Amino acid sequence: MVDLSIQIRDENGVAVVQPEGFINAHTVRQFESALENLVAAGKFTILLDCQRLSYISSAGLGAIMGLIETVRENGGDILLCSLQQNVFAIFDTLGFTQLYRVFASEVEARQALAGKTE
Repeated sequence: MVDLSIQIRDENGVAVVQPEGFINAHTVRQFESALENLVAAGKFTILLDCQRLSYISSAGLGAIMGLIETVRENGGDILLCSLQQNVFAIFDTLGFTQLYRVFASEVEARQALAGKTE
């Protein structure tokens, strides 16, 4: 099994990123590159769908933090959804649930984004 795979799709201007596996010191560069490539392509609204993410280390959180200022300066945001309980606990313990909007499902996150643009 591969430690990390990342699927990315565009849903009406929202880049939906679906990491599967583990984001740790060995895989963080792959995750960081995927996010950086989106921002470089002008994709500033990013939804991290974490339903298949088993673990994220502080390095993975740092990759997200490293882009949030650029994303928000360009009118976008990074949202999180479908976090497994252990992944949510990591985000929550480190205060990420105060910095980012977290949703139970992709549907709820997309509804919130739709409301934002109306």
